[in-house]
Amino acid sequence: MQALEDEDDAGPPAMAGGGGTVLVRYTVEPNYAGWRLDKYLCEKIRRLSRTRVQEIIENDLVFERRLKPSTSVWAGLTFELRKTVMAEPTVPPPEALLELFRDEALLVLNKPAGLPIHPTARYHAGTLVEQLKLKYGPGFRADPAHRLDRETSGLVVCGRTLHACQKLMKSFMTGAVAKQYLAIVEGHPRDDVFEVDAPISEGTALIRIAVRIDEKEGKPARTRFEVERRFSRDGADFALVRCFPLTGRQHQIRIHAQRAGHALVGDKMYGPDPGYFDRFSKHDLEPEAWVRLRLPRQALHAASIEFPHPTTGVRVRFEAPLTPDLIEFLA
Repeated sequence: MQALEDEDDAGPPAMAGGGGTVLVRYTVEPNYAGWRLDKYLCEKIRRLSRTRVQEIIENDLVFERRLKPSTSVWAGLTFELRKTVMAEPTVPPPEALLELFRDEALLVLNKPAGLPIHPTARYHAGTLVEQLKLKYGPGFRADPAHRLDRETSGLVVCGRTLHACQKLMKSFMTGAVAKQYLAIVEGHPRDDVFEVDAPISEGTALIRIAVRIDEKEGKPARTRFEVERRFSRDGADFALVRCFPLTGRQHQIRIHAQRAGHALVGDKMYGPDPGYFDRFSKHDLEPEAWVRLRLPRQALHAASIEFPHPTTGVRVRFEAPLTPDLIEFLA
């Protein structure tokens, strides 16, 4: 299952009075109607604990009346969170966000690596939803229908109407969407085709937003891998692998690749050292770690997606070519 998630009317953060803070705007999408407000924000700002989110709601939420953490949200509810201004990381410019298809119901994009889809604790203006407004105008609607990690490149499908969003969500929930990813992994897999069937649970001892394999508490998760080619460079072995997620859990391909003994090149969270991501988040990752990671981002690309068109019901398929940085690594 992949959830629709988009702040569809969120404009660029407006400067709050007195300076030093910004107001980050959120608009609740239809599929979140009825959720508790704190649960909704935990879904949107995954780096924060539920306790911290509840503190933010009490102290920094701006709305015409007081909202509680337990308030049930409704479709179209728009509110703002007051946030201390920090230097926002640089992201690819709007022109790097490539349109592959558009009609009255759908917008299909090729997202560059390094661009988050939604506002987070670190990103508010530099997101895909904000760049859509720069690219198409503030009145243009396009709600991303699924999650794609900031460092992952490739296909993002957006619904352009309420009906399209609802139909896309149903397609993801019922397993009617078929996705393929391309990944570059460490080592030479023994088999040309292999499958990982390992339950996934959220949270690890080191990283709250990471996932772990948990046979007792995890949710079912399966991924099939097919080796496209094996190669070596700089004295190390690698493989280009096509990945078929048969379920839709967070970080599924990355954790399943690690489980198979072939972590993704450049993966700071599930790669050679579990401490890399924490030090990277603190801007304290040592030069030796970057050498060991081999790439500045995880080598994962959403290469194709197939699903029923939300208006016609006819199955449509879209593909996005491999990005130049991954092509260069393969060469």
